[in-house]
Amino acid sequence: MNPRARFQPPGMGSGSMHPNTNSNFQPRNPQQYIQRGPAPYQHQQQQQHFQNQQTQQWLRRNQSPSADSTVDEVEKTVQAEAVDQSSQDWKAKLKIPSPDTRYRTEDVTATKGNEFEDYFLKRELLMGIYEKGFERPSPIQEESIPIALTGSDILARAKNGTGKTAAFCIPALEKIDQDKNAIQAVILVPTRELALQTSQVCKELGKHLKIQVMVTTGGTSLKDDIMRLYQPVHLLVGTPGRILDLAKKGVCILKDCSMLIMDEADKLLSPEFQPSIVQLIRFIPANRQILMFSATFPVTVKDFKDRYLNKPYVINLMDELTLKGITQFYAFVEERQKIHCLNTLFSKLQINQSIIFCNSVNRVELLAKKITELGYSCFYIHAKMLQDHRNRVFHDFRNGACRNLVCTDLFTRGIDIQAVNVVINFDFPKNSETYLHRVGRSGRFGHLGLAVNLITFEDRFNLYRIEQELGTEIKQIPPQIDQAIYCQ
Repeated sequence: MNPRARFQPPGMGSGSMHPNTNSNFQPRNPQQYIQRGPAPYQHQQQQQHFQNQQTQQWLRRNQSPSADSTVDEVEKTVQAEAVDQSSQDWKAKLKIPSPDTRYRTEDVTATKGNEFEDYFLKRELLMGIYEKGFERPSPIQEESIPIALTGSDILARAKNGTGKTAAFCIPALEKIDQDKNAIQAVILVPTRELALQTSQVCKELGKHLKIQVMVTTGGTSLKDDIMRLYQPVHLLVGTPGRILDLAKKGVCILKDCSMLIMDEADKLLSPEFQPSIVQLIRFIPANRQILMFSATFPVTVKDFKDRYLNKPYVINLMDELTLKGITQFYAFVEERQKIHCLNTLFSKLQINQSIIFCNSVNRVELLAKKITELGYSCFYIHAKMLQDHRNRVFHDFRNGACRNLVCTDLFTRGIDIQAVNVVINFDFPKNSETYLHRVGRSGRFGHLGLAVNLITFEDRFNLYRIEQELGTEIKQIPPQIDQAIYCQ
């Protein structure tokens, strides 16, 4: 059965509002469309439409059927023109950022041609979507948004950097009733940085809505969170332990929560988080909707799906695992040569921003110190730092205050920094899942990126195994790297 055939909003006529519209989508009722915006001239259009209706009723009583049908045609024309004018007017007032003209791969361009307006979203939400710079849905957004709007559970798998966050934030914002003072949706994420990033996306997309978004994570003041929950909150974003703690204390009321979203679901179902998730679900109504998103889905996800999801709609856009735009190289080095090799890479590569991964907290700090001594700007971040310090580093790096960031795997999950075009594995990861998430920090949203792996004699078997498991090729680094493969 065609998945899109399942999405048939009631009371909509046939036809198409846009030349690229998927034929299974129905256009919205023009009258509803006009009534959404509060603009003064729209009120005049409504009055004019009301007068047309009165005229039509008078003519029905006093004219022949042929004249009646003519009036119908006139009224349809007036309505259509009003909708066109209305649609052009609100779009013209938007503050849309300059389009991103960088090259994009088919990871995000191979779409079915849908527009965001095809999903019958609130106008205020559409305004936020366009002002965020989103032009049209990516493949994962096309697949998941209409299904999520029907209320179905979803298990979705898509590559890093292809728009998964908006794929669940948009339906969550659309379904929330802003006049109802209750938490109606919860978004769970595994790290504090990802919670801050996701809540920021929700706020930006919903800036024209009156939806209150709150973020809560470990490492911050519990008292502040409790005080905040006495104010209206519609959408809660956070890490599982903190939200469970607040729910147990009776200050985080989830009895009206109809949507539970799990981002990086495989990590949330690891032994570290799964007990908290299972307890948290007991606070949420039985008729809730669960959406699960990730790039990798191990067996734990299947067990959870079978137990908690109701006839989930499964989306898998992972015909291959690594992003098409990322070129991967390895350099075979001895441990003592790594710093020298890194220095050479810095001098030869055209780096916008780079993320450099180490396998331990101690090595992160030592490497950051060495890079600074070599004369390059460098930040570092790891899980043992104070939360305020972590937040400041994340914020400053994201805003371009520094070119290089050294970190542990804390930073592999979901972190989206568009300017990063080079990832360097100073220490090679132990498994393919970690490798996939690390290299996915570059080449975001279909752009080009470069991944360079420093490989020692001990890493050679891991390199081969990861290549096999991911079905990808990591080539030996050439003496000169063409900038065109990672800088377009």
